[in-house]
Amino acid sequence: MTAKFNFRHSLVLLFFLSLNISLFAQGADYTVTGKVIDNDLKVPLEYATVSITNVNDPSKVTGGVTDIDGNFAIEVAKGTYNIKIEFISYESKVFKNRTVNADLNLGTIALGISSASLDEVVVRAETTQVDVRLDKKIYNIGKDLTTAGGTVSDALNNVPSVSVDVEGGISLRGNENVRILINGKPSAMAGFGSTDVLSQLPADAIERVEVITSPSARYDAEGTAGILNIILRKDKTLGFNGSLTLTGGDPANAGASANINYRTEKYNLFNTTGYRYRKSPGYGYNDTEYFQTRQDALLDSVPYNRNIEDRDMDRENKGFNTNIGLEYYINDQSSITGSIFYRNGDDEDLTTNRNEYLLDGTPQLGTTRTELETEEDESYQFAVNYINKFDDNGHQLTADFQFDTDKEEQAAFINEITDYNNTDKNNINIPREETNTLEKQKEYLVQADYVLPIGEESQFEAGYRGNFENTITDYELRQENENGELAINQNQTNIFDYTENVQALYTQYGSKFGDFSFLLGLRLENTNLKGRIDSELTEAELREEFGFQINTDFDNNYLGLFPTVNIIYELGKEENITLGYNRRINRPRGWFINPFPSRSSRTNIFQGNPNLQPAFSNAFDLGYLKRWEKLTFTSSVYFQRETDAFQRVQDQITISGPNGSQVQVNRTLPINLGTNDRLGGELGLLYNPTDWLRLNGSFNFFQFNIEGEFEGRDYSQKNNSWFGRFSSKVSLPLGIDWQTNAFYMGPTDEIQGERKGMLSIDLALSKDIFNENATLSLNASDLLNSRKRQGTTITDNFRQYSEFQWRQRQINVSLIYRFNQQKNQQRKQNRNEEDMEGEF
Repeated sequence: MTAKFNFRHSLVLLFFLSLNISLFAQGADYTVTGKVIDNDLKVPLEYATVSITNVNDPSKVTGGVTDIDGNFAIEVAKGTYNIKIEFISYESKVFKNRTVNADLNLGTIALGISSASLDEVVVRAETTQVDVRLDKKIYNIGKDLTTAGGTVSDALNNVPSVSVDVEGGISLRGNENVRILINGKPSAMAGFGSTDVLSQLPADAIERVEVITSPSARYDAEGTAGILNIILRKDKTLGFNGSLTLTGGDPANAGASANINYRTEKYNLFNTTGYRYRKSPGYGYNDTEYFQTRQDALLDSVPYNRNIEDRDMDRENKGFNTNIGLEYYINDQSSITGSIFYRNGDDEDLTTNRNEYLLDGTPQLGTTRTELETEEDESYQFAVNYINKFDDNGHQLTADFQFDTDKEEQAAFINEITDYNNTDKNNINIPREETNTLEKQKEYLVQADYVLPIGEESQFEAGYRGNFENTITDYELRQENENGELAINQNQTNIFDYTENVQALYTQYGSKFGDFSFLLGLRLENTNLKGRIDSELTEAELREEFGFQINTDFDNNYLGLFPTVNIIYELGKEENITLGYNRRINRPRGWFINPFPSRSSRTNIFQGNPNLQPAFSNAFDLGYLKRWEKLTFTSSVYFQRETDAFQRVQDQITISGPNGSQVQVNRTLPINLGTNDRLGGELGLLYNPTDWLRLNGSFNFFQFNIEGEFEGRDYSQKNNSWFGRFSSKVSLPLGIDWQTNAFYMGPTDEIQGERKGMLSIDLALSKDIFNENATLSLNASDLLNSRKRQGTTITDNFRQYSEFQWRQRQINVSLIYRFNQQKNQQRKQNRNEEDMEGEF
């Protein structure tokens, strides 16, 4: 009975299955097949997208993706169709008006790397390390093991030509006047020009970094050193896919981030969300010898000629960020993308500063100063992008609107007590201090770009960008009075309202003839810098307080032309020479402008200068690239002349203290010094001797010649410096990857002293698990705990030796789990292929 029952049910099931197949076949009579491969490497392209649109009824769209071997098979009904084959970073291929009245085999379809635009970015996520373009070099850092579980700042520190100092300051070829862009635009993600936010965003959110040392006219003229453009991930694969990253480390470091993408034929939904908790212990040390005996009013006129500061920093940072966006495909040629970025930071920093005051080598007094600083920061960014591709040859129009807002509240509670007292001064009381800062920022961006191909080898481009930014800083300093109460110090309390408006029109033309390619551009840019200081002091009283003239209400306009020239000459298929020229501007920003001093140390302060004017530069860059089978060599020589260059000088001033007292402090002040000529060269080698070993090294040497004076003192100086980095990646047995990164910044002479060299080494181990759906990584950042800034400053009044370490050695363990994201098949088959693309 059971056998009969099962047999009958099987017949019924077979009947209904046959019926369903028959009904489906009525709407899908034929099969479209084919195979998609890489045109150069001749390997299959997995997950290439195939879309089939009915010519008579465009609303009827079907499609699919290729399998691991690059094959596809899609059933369609009888009709006439447009068939489109796509793969990220590759040229699309379209078969128009194909009549399907029988099975259709399109054969082998070879897709080549996209080159529709002369300066288009092309990076193959797994196989390309660096790509050379007319005006930039593009580095894919997604597979850098040493940054697993790290931040964007950590990742940038491994990019050639780029260095990140111990405080997170970013330099390009040793020049810190670099412009940071996110996805080609200024962004709240980059902290409105500050680099602090980059230490909070996860490194795995980056797809690539563009190092633009000779920017074309398309880019903002800001940044005399050039531009770093950080491109964030936005997956294009059909369906639902993503990755999850978990991180833990010592000192305390915990984080979780997720990249999620869902794409259909009509829209692409993407999201990156992350949370980070980190403790970052650090320290600072200052040993200051004064050339004459000092007396400190706050210490009841205690005399001393030497002060030793030993500072411990215990920072706790908590941050959440998310970026969600939707790209809607209006039709095959146009789309609109909207995105929202949100970031929240909650930090608490405790700084303990131990001071010893000595007279002729004899300890006079010891104090301990503690500062508890809290900071709450909240940012929003709303962005809309529209793109209309008039054809498949690069003729397109894009338009962008972006609004950013940020609110930051800081409070610092400062208390200092005496540890010992060997003087005849009794009952020494050091007044308490409290600072409160409220900073609000708003920024609007409006941009439009038009690209018109002319023939097959030329291109015309024009556009407009308007950037409108306002920052209001409300700063209040309270100090303990004779009654033990906290009273406002009116001399150092103010509201600073600063506006920066930049509008620009640009045009550029590029062409290729024979072995030459060129891109010529001209940008007309107007900069409007306005500031108003609301203070109880008059301008005359401010000059008396701080020692230099301060304009409390200024409105400055700067109109300038910024030409760019970029040329590539192909000596051969694997060899080329590049030549670039550009004129740039460096605008004073943020804390460089606000004239009211910081209070992290009672004897060492930083003060902004509202009299700063923009600096301008003219730069030339000559590059050479040669690629052999296993070796790639890159090099360049560059020269830059900057006028009104920013420099920081230290001096000694007397400012107002509590109860009407006068306090002597060592001040760091940014100024427009004069001219700064930079001449340098850089070399890069990428060597893959075997399929299990990969070596990468770069060296940058530069000379700067500074000429200028300030307040009657000549600060002219000529000096050399250099930095180099080396990276090796070894594939070990059991599928383990081992990577080592080393970075050394050479010593240099400063305009008021010298800075010692600095060495940093990072190590990492990585292994794919769970059938290559997950990666487990262990890395050690600053293995030798040697990433410290050390140097000596000499002025007319004092000599100071200082050390500073922003963050101690960090050890992280991270797990990255990918769902519906298989590793690129062509990487497995071609690990010994070249890692540099020289196309442009």
